[in-house]
This record gives sequence, C-alpha cells and structure tokens, in this order.
Amino acid sequence: MRLPTNLFSAIALLATVPAWATAQSLQPVGTISGGNAVALETRTVKRAAKEITATLRTTFLKPAKAPGGDWYGSRTNVAVRCAEGTVAVLENRYYGDDKFTKIANERIVKIPGYAAPVPGSVPALALKQLCPAK
Repeated sequence: MRLPTNLFSAIALLATVPAWATAQSLQPVGTISGGNAVALETRTVKRAAKEITATLRTTFLKPAKAPGGDWYGSRTNVAVRCAEGTVAVLENRYYGDDKFTKIANERIVKIPGYAAPVPGSVPALALKQLCPAK
C-alpha cells in the first residue's frame, strides 16, 4: 500500500471515512425493567489486571417524570471485577433530551462499593457482557 504523496490526496482519503466510523459505537447488551434498552459504549471499555471499567447507555421507552423535567435516558459508568463477580457504579447521569446532550441529573460516587449486582439491572448486564462465561 502506498501512502498519499501530497496533502490533497490525504484530505481526499480522510473524506471517504464514513461518519459512523468516527462516532461512538454502541453495542446492545439487553433490556431492563419496562423494556428500556441498554447498550455498551464500546470505546469506553478499559481493561486492567483485576478490573474493567465501561459506560452503558440506557434509552427510556417513555421519558421518566422527574422534578425539574423529564429524563430520556441515562449513562452509567461501572467498574467490574470479573473474578469476584462484583460491580461498582462510579457515575450516573440522567439526560433531559433524547440526544444525550442535556444533563438533567448527575451522581458521582465518591467511594464506590463493590457488590453482586441485582439481577436485571444495568450493572448485572455489564457483568454479563464484560466478563467471559466460565
């Protein structure tokens, strides 16, 4: 493969990259109560020796009624310890628009607590998706 020899060739090559290739990749991982879809933001997955961190996005079928306005979805940042089968929620953000641009509520956990996740929850889906079956 030959590299572009001038600036115009390089620009033309970059222009052919589809927009979806540079966008956040979402991988569906399941649903939680009420049929709300949960997807893994694949570019957020970071693997370390004992822990995996990742962000999962939940899109609400119907906006949730909350003081200050409706919530259309959430992003949950989790830390998963596969060997122990535990998960800690690090951050939770709820969004006041369907494009996930207007943060309506934000909770950042100062001291994360690791525990076995509640079945059918976002942390349970994270554990199932990120840890290989034994």
